[in-house]
Amino acid sequence: MTAQEHMLAVNGIEIHAEEFGDPAHPPVLLVMGSMSQGAAWPDALVGRIAAAGYRVVRYDHRDTGRSSAIDFAAAPYTWEAVRDDALGVLDALGIASAHLVGHSAGGLLAQWIAAVRPERVRSLTAIGSSPLGRGEGKVIMRALAGEAQPEGSLPGPKAEFVELFRKAFAAPPEGREELIAFQVETARVLNGPNLPFDADAQRRLEERLLDRDRDPATVANHRLAAAADPDFEPVGLLPGITAPTLVMEGACEPVKPGHGPLIAAEIPGARMRFVEDMGHLIAPEAVAEVAGAVLEHLAAADRRAAG
Repeated sequence: MTAQEHMLAVNGIEIHAEEFGDPAHPPVLLVMGSMSQGAAWPDALVGRIAAAGYRVVRYDHRDTGRSSAIDFAAAPYTWEAVRDDALGVLDALGIASAHLVGHSAGGLLAQWIAAVRPERVRSLTAIGSSPLGRGEGKVIMRALAGEAQPEGSLPGPKAEFVELFRKAFAAPPEGREELIAFQVETARVLNGPNLPFDADAQRRLEERLLDRDRDPATVANHRLAAAADPDFEPVGLLPGITAPTLVMEGACEPVKPGHGPLIAAEIPGARMRFVEDMGHLIAPEAVAEVAGAVLEHLAAADRRAAG
């Protein structure tokens, strides 16, 4: 799969982006989750969408991959800035509007964009995500701290996820080998218990991601941005989203179980789809189903826009 690479000037920083498919085709912007590079989107998924007749763009968030590594103390930023980086990518590539497909926190960012900049969004797909405005980050931090969740809060993560990250916070991985081993173990937990997990393939991916990262330490700035403004998520915006919306969740989601239906319940006309046996990650065995559902959704949105 051949990519056209760009280093884009966005909001005073550099954002690395890759394009796949014909630039004349309808654009799809893939928005990855917090602390994750665009290259974490499965190549097989990207390839299927591009081959179906779409211009697919994936990019590295600031402080990940080949995008700018920022001195947070000298130049702090917020999650609103991370949101606006996605719009800046579209601007830099001359894309007036795109289908947005977001994974995890990328799905939350995509919801936010669809709510405040509806003219930029042809359709919205949120995979393994949480509803905007419900404080998903606080839910996870309370779970890691062993605190009870307040009544009415989002469902918390599964025990295996909590245990893994409690250990990591108590004894952070040091050096390249420990970091890669931790990332592989994290992927194992996020993969869920029902689908095969190829530790060797995951290790090769983690090595590639680490090798293309400008400064692996600055990924922690995403946590600093969230901590600086823990109430950053605007509330009450989802009922105003007008973009055709597809919400997908793995039936074995370990981080945000049951969050998908809550998104779908708030966005008018949204469709909810569970992917059997999938966890939080889009595992190789789930790519065909996820790609098929996304492509069906994009085609329906394009037909609707054409009248």
